Order: sequence, then C-alpha cells, then structure tokens
Amino acid sequence: MTDHAEPQIDEGLYSRQLYVLGHDAMKKMGSSDILISGMNGLGIEIAKNVVLAGVKSVTIHDTEVVEIADLSSQFFLREGDIGKNRAEASCDRLSELNNYVNVNVYTGSLTEDFLTHFKVIILVQASLSQQLKIGEFAHESSIAFLVADTRGLFGQVFCDFGAQFQVLDTNGERPISCLVSSITKDSEGVVTCADEQRHGLEDGDYVTFKEIRGMVELNDGKPRKIKTLGPYTFSIGDTKNYSNYEREGVVTQVKMPTTLKFKSIKAALSEPDFLVSDFAKFDHPPQLHLAFQALSEYQRRYGQLPRPRNEADALNFLNVVKEINEKSEFKVDSFDDDLLKLFAFNAKGNLSPMQAVIGSITAQEVLKACSGKFSPIRQWFYFDATECLKGVNPAAAEEDFQPSDSRYDGQVAIFGKEFQKKLESLRYFVVGAGAIGCEILKNLAMIGVGAGSNGHIYVTDMDIIEKSNLNRQFLFRPWDVQKPKSLTAANFVKQINPNVRITPHENRVGQDTEKIYNDDFFEALTGVINALDNVEARQYMDRRCVYYRKPLLESGTLGTKGNVQVVLPYVTESYSSSQDPPEKSIPICTLKNFPNAIEHTLQWARDAFEGLFKQPADYANQYLSDPKFMEKLNKMQGSQPMEILEAVKKALVDEKPAAFEDCLRWAVTLFQDYYYNTIKQLLYNFPSDQKTSSGAMFWSGPKRCPHPIKFDVENQLHLDFVIAASNLKAEVYGVAGSRDIEEVKNVLRKVEIKEFTPKSGIKIDVTEAEAEARMSAAIDHSEMEKIIAALPSTDSLKGFKLADIEFEKDDDTNFHMDFIVAASNLRAENYEIEKADRHKSKLIAGKIIPAIATTTSLVTGLVCLELYKIVMGLKDIDSFKNGFLNLALPFFGFSEPIAAPINKYNDVEFTLWDRFEVNGIKDDGKEMTLTEFLEYFKKHHNLEITMLSQGVSMLYSFFTPKAKLQERLPLPMTELVQKVSKHRIRSHVKSLVFEICCNDTDGEDVEVPYIKYNFR
Repeated sequence: MTDHAEPQIDEGLYSRQLYVLGHDAMKKMGSSDILISGMNGLGIEIAKNVVLAGVKSVTIHDTEVVEIADLSSQFFLREGDIGKNRAEASCDRLSELNNYVNVNVYTGSLTEDFLTHFKVIILVQASLSQQLKIGEFAHESSIAFLVADTRGLFGQVFCDFGAQFQVLDTNGERPISCLVSSITKDSEGVVTCADEQRHGLEDGDYVTFKEIRGMVELNDGKPRKIKTLGPYTFSIGDTKNYSNYEREGVVTQVKMPTTLKFKSIKAALSEPDFLVSDFAKFDHPPQLHLAFQALSEYQRRYGQLPRPRNEADALNFLNVVKEINEKSEFKVDSFDDDLLKLFAFNAKGNLSPMQAVIGSITAQEVLKACSGKFSPIRQWFYFDATECLKGVNPAAAEEDFQPSDSRYDGQVAIFGKEFQKKLESLRYFVVGAGAIGCEILKNLAMIGVGAGSNGHIYVTDMDIIEKSNLNRQFLFRPWDVQKPKSLTAANFVKQINPNVRITPHENRVGQDTEKIYNDDFFEALTGVINALDNVEARQYMDRRCVYYRKPLLESGTLGTKGNVQVVLPYVTESYSSSQDPPEKSIPICTLKNFPNAIEHTLQWARDAFEGLFKQPADYANQYLSDPKFMEKLNKMQGSQPMEILEAVKKALVDEKPAAFEDCLRWAVTLFQDYYYNTIKQLLYNFPSDQKTSSGAMFWSGPKRCPHPIKFDVENQLHLDFVIAASNLKAEVYGVAGSRDIEEVKNVLRKVEIKEFTPKSGIKIDVTEAEAEARMSAAIDHSEMEKIIAALPSTDSLKGFKLADIEFEKDDDTNFHMDFIVAASNLRAENYEIEKADRHKSKLIAGKIIPAIATTTSLVTGLVCLELYKIVMGLKDIDSFKNGFLNLALPFFGFSEPIAAPINKYNDVEFTLWDRFEVNGIKDDGKEMTLTEFLEYFKKHHNLEITMLSQGVSMLYSFFTPKAKLQERLPLPMTELVQKVSKHRIRSHVKSLVFEICCNDTDGEDVEVPYIKYNFR
C-alpha cells in the first residue's frame, strides 16, 4: 500500500469493529503511523490492541533487555527471550496478530527527526524528564502524545491531542431518528413526534429533515439547532414564512464536529484536568498526580525505585511527594499518607490485570487520536485498585515480598509469596473461549492461576474459529481458522506460561452436559468465570454457581460499553437477580403493512426467509416422517394448524420444482406478490387520500403510503432478489442452481406475469388487536380437510426429504444475506424508506453485537482485579466493585455489588444462598418416604408443606386426590420422583432439588428456601 492509496478494509476481518467505529474512522486509522516506546506488559497491551484495530503501522521501541520479571505481564515474551531486546523479542508475535498492519522495531534514540514520522506517540513508563521533552516537541509539531504508566495497583494515562483537535462523533451512538406528526408555523416552530415517540434529543443538538409533505423548505438537508420543549416536542427556530405542514417526514440527529484544545504536558502538569474513574475515591487523582511525578524524582535521587514493603523507602518517598507539592503550582491541601505509602510499596509491582486496564484505555485513546471518533480523556486519568490489598497482613515480613528470580516477581512485590501459592492452587472454570475468554485466559496464565500441582483451569467452548474472530480474540491466528476455540486457546496459554495446567472442553453448558459438569466437578472448583455471549447460558451458570455456592465473575461488552459483576456466595445478589428490560418488539401490523424504518423491512425479510426456506421444509419433513403429525396438529389452537398445512401443501405440491427454471419462475411470481400485488391490494383497501373517521389522513404519522414495484429484468436489485430466492429454493429441493446472469435473464424474459386485480372483501389488519384476533380465530375444518385431501401420501414420497435452511449471516456465498438485503431494500423502496447497504443490513438482520478489542481487554482486567479480592478471602461487600464503563464518552462507574436480599420465615432469616439440606438416607440405611419427609419439616422447621414439586413434576399438594395421596405417601422420595416424572434418575445425580410451598406456625403462607435432598 502506498502512502497515497486509500486504505482497504477487510470486512470479513473487521466486521464487528466496523459496527463500532464505522468505515470513515477505520480508513483514518488505516493511514496512521504509531510509535509505542516501552515494551513491558503495559506497552505490549497497548500495541496488541492498536494492531488488532488496524492502524497502518506500529513501531515498537525499547532499549532495555528482557528480564525474568517481565514475564509477570508481557505475554509475548518467553523464558528463552531473556537477555534479548524487549522490542525485538516481541516483534514477530505481535506481527502475527494482523497481516494488514506493519510492525517495525526501533532501538535507537528518540530524536526529533525520527519522531516527526508519526501521527501518535505513546511513552510507556517513561521518566518525567523524557515525557516533558518529547511531549513539548509533539505538542509544537501537532503530533498526538500519550503517556501511560502502571505501578502495581496504580495506573496513569495522559492525553495531548494538540491545540486544535476535531472530534467528529462524541459518543458513538447511532443518530436519533423520529417520525414527524406536526410542525407549527411560528417564530419558534414546534415539531411534534408521531405517536408520542420520545425524541431523546437534547438542547443544542442539530437535526435535519426529509420527506416532509407541505413544509418542503425543511427538506433542504441543512442542520438546524433545536431546543427541547418536552419528551415529544422541540423547537427549530422561525418557520413563519414556510409553507403549511401537511403530513409525514423524518427528523434525524446530525453529529456536528467539536473542536477541543489540549494543553501540552508541561502546562497540564501544573493545571491538571482529571477524569474521575471512581467517585468513591474523589480525593485520589490529585495525590496520585503528584505521586507519579515524585517517583521519577525518587528514582533520580536514589538510583532505584522504592523497595516492596520497605518502610524506610516509603517514608523517603512520602517526603519527596511533599517536597514536590511545595514547589509545584498545583498543590494538594492534605495527603492520605497511607495511600502514598501503598504507592511506594507498589512501585516495583507489575500486574497483568492492571496492564490490561490501563493498556486498553490508552489504546482506545490512540484510536481516538487517529480517527476523531469518540471523546478523548481530558487530560489526566488515574486509576487504582487498592481494595485488593485489604487482605494483606500489615505485619507480614518484608522478605515475603522480595524478588526471587521468578516470573511472578512483579506480582509477589504486591501480594507476597504466600498469596502467589494460593493463586497457583486455584481451580477455575472459564466458560467460553471467545473474545472475553481469550483475554481472561491470558490474564489467568500471567498471574499463575492453575500453575501449581493442585491447581487447574478448565475451559469450554463448542465453537470453531472464524475469520471475524481474529480481530479481537487475540489467542487465535489466521492458520487457526476452523479449529476448535477452546483447544487452540489452551495451547496458546501453555506457550504464555508452560506451568499452567489447563484442560479444554468443547461442550455447551446446560442440562445435557450435567453428567460432565456434575457434583464432583463443581465441588472441586474454586470458582467460575463466565465469558459468554448470551443471557440464557449466563443465567444457567449463575444458577449452578448459586447451587454449588461458588463465586462467579461475570462480564459483558457492547461496542465501547462494558460491565463487570461480582457474585459472591452469602454476600451479593446473583446475576439472575436483576434482568435487562426485554427488547421492544415490532408490532405485527407494522411489519406486515405499515413499515416506516429500515429495521422493519429487515425484520420482515428475516421472517420471509424463515417462512420460505426453513419452516415449510421443517413442516413437510415432519409430515413425511412423523406418524403422529396430524394428531399433534389437531391439538394446536388458532390459525396455526391451517398455516402449517398450507405450508406443507406448498412445499410438496404447489411449489415443488423439477428444475432450476421452475425456481426462477417461482421467484419472479414471489417478487410480483410481495412488491406489486400486496401493495396494490393495500392501496385498494386504503387509497392514498383515505381519511379516518375523525377526518385525519389515514396515511400519515407512522403510516407511510406505499407504491407498487413492477419487475424489471434489467434492474439489478430486482435481479438480486430473484437470483438469491431461486437459488435458495433450489437448495431446499436439492436442485442445481445457477449464478449465470445471462442464463437467468433469458429464462426471466420468457416468464409471463399475470396482471393483478385487487379483490373486494379482503380484510387487512390495521391494529395489533385485529392481528391477534385473526390469529386466534377458529379453524375452518372443511378447508383443512380439502388441504389434507390434496396432500400426497407419505408412502409415495418415502425417503424424500427437504433441506431446511438455517440462516447464516457470515457466509457471503450462500445467498442468505443476498436475499435479506434485496428483499428488505425492495420493501424499503415500496414505502420510500432509505435503503441499507449490506454492512448495515447484516448488523440489524443478523443481530450482531458490535465489538472492539479494547473494551474486551479492559473488562477482563477488571474481572481479574476482583479475582484477587476473592482469593484474598475478602467478604465485606464494600471491598468489591461492579463496573460500568463506556470508552467512547469516556465514562467509568464503579459501585458496590448489591447485597443478597434477606427473607424471613418463623423468625429465621435467609437469602438466595441458603437452602434446606435434607439427608434422605436414614440411620438404618433406608430412604425417607414422602410421609417422613412431610413430618421432618413439621418437626425440625415448624413448617407445614402444602405443595412439593421437583422440576415440572408436582409430587404432593393439599388438593391431591385422596386415593393418589395414599398411593404416594409410603413411597421413598426418589421412587416417587421417578414415578411422577416418568424419568429415571441418572446415575451421576447425587441430590435432587425440591421446591415447596409452606404454612408457618400461624398458618400463613410463607416464602422459604428450596430443598437440596441428598440420597447418594
């Protein structure tokens, strides 16, 4: 690539990141040259993230050689690299991350001539004098300049993006778009959003209008500044001289560029602006601002850093801090001596989780400097995790924290040797080896989890590696594509730290794998870390951790947003204690008849895909293979049986092709039905000038008046639809398809399309109530009988099977996204909705979660800081931090976890972590019967059981018929469960979970814990 060539973006590799940054930002990054000086653990974390992000080139610089302590956090160094230059030893492994990024090594002096070649310069753990020298040069030369440093549990970031830095998008959120229902003519024209749709805009935002009928002057594309008047209204300035507003229109927020002015590092030292990371530590940033300066002075004065846990060095450091404070223009009024003492103790510390936190934040700032995307840090950011030290014995011997020529020396300097042994003996289960899983496994390996003789890491993931994973799942390389994630990740972890004992599995967690992840497995674990991408699996693992009383560390990301949650037995609520509100669904009548946004047409296209290429094949295969198909059909309610039978008849009779030409004819007929006939019928029922009973225009507000589209064989979009639909139809029936455009056109030109005449008496649903009423209407059994009579016999089609096509968004050769894009954009054209390109269509229709490596790396660093606290044995809830962050703003919010709610029965308090433990095997070796079980609760807990269930099986209730009750009371509990559930208890199950309803001593119904019934 030459300097003048526009960077090419590999959408297969960067697909998830593109949804976060966009093409324009990615192109700017793809032309940016970056210098990172300092290849310790923090430097390599920054380098890893910017290389994955896709900048043009990264030059890594270092003059120091690899020491054993570097292995505490520098994951691209190996023991065999000791004695080599750190940058040279890291280069090849860093280069493997992204073939599109040039990675260069430089080991000389950082001269001004050399520095002028870069767009961004990052100094890692540099002396203050070097920061000032290079920082002032960079500011004068309009080169973005960053400083990053960590000292144990303390971190620092500084940003200077120059005197005139333009931010193109401050928050990365999608521009707000609303439908307009009215606009007044006034000195302050008031815009009202349709159907009381909250606009979500703020004072000072800019908007543009389009598709306004009547007040056409607003369709000029000119951004207008707004003033909010309420949740549904805002004003846009003088509209007195405009035409009268009639109907329709869309208002869209416009992201306006913002210019920021940064101080040079010299000016910013004396007049600092702080981004607060934790409001519970509001007084920490000013003190840490001086502490990091004092560290450089201390090292200059004493020739070394303060020694771990050395009281004399800590006192000397404290004096240096106060000296600097006296001389500085920026002054701190009062100091927390204990905080500064901890800083001195941490000065030689080197922790992988802290490097992940500070390195990820810094890397995101580098990307902002390159692209102008998102708001930068203004200008100093300080972070500390001193809560991790609450469990360290203040009387511990200094010797316990001194180096011993170990790869963990950087961590031992903070926590001591005894704590290191605890880490190595941990047995952790990591669920998922994707983006979060890779980062978690890296951190666990670096800090030594599972590296002892009794320690172990288990990781499970049933997925294989795809090309799009390589952009953020950094343990994988291009040659690993199509290999199992868990196995590949485990092999890489062994390279990072050969001492780690790790076992990869390829299992999905759930009821079907409880034979593997059974009592013995969970009881031997220290804890669980979730690295999952779906709520269902998270909730399942949460239930397992509550049941086995194991700590759970939970995290997730969405683009630049991330969260971390600590679930601690007996202390906090669980992950499932709170839930996000459900996604707002699109009303059926909006999808079927009244779309007004591209999201509606894309969902309609997804539904069409399922209804054309999956469901009919499913139903037809069931009809052919299941002898009880009709019996099951008769038990269904509403219109569903008729719809299924019609789908079977279409699949096996009406639309069964003999050759690809039949598929093409079917696809053209489908086009005609979707985009012409249906629209003509809709306009017949509701003409464009139709008015409601109140006199308002029917086609107004959220209802956009459509127009029909006639098929044109020369129109590329029409052709795209037909080719995709016909090839998918052919795949369902095992017919050979074709991509030959001319061959397809020749067939299509011969297809005769019948003219459509709208019919009277056709009912079209306008409201949700009408749609639901139609779906639940009684079945016309005579029509059902006609369809059944027309179906071929199952004997006549013995061995015949259709291919039911599962939608797969990532294969660009399978016609799936071709169909979705074409089907959606044609419907958008029907309703004059702005079309979406393939990239945007894939995001929405594929329900893709936007992702970027920096956010992933950051949340996993925070997770592992919480792991330190768990291993430390901390139990006080205020020691732990749930985290919520958004790197785009940037925003960092930390709060205590929510305590487990306390319930009560008969003066006994309990939480979700409590339960009744019942040993079902009596002293005589016999098992407890239902009678004895009921008596046990009366005698030991003063509770009268009114209902008892196990899973979905009701074992006992106060309304159980007497005869059935007499039959069940003498049965042993396990026999009762098997009899009622009609399922055998599997051999690996040692306990059963019972749910009960009870009355207390006053005869009142009370909530009580569940029962763990042990019988093996």
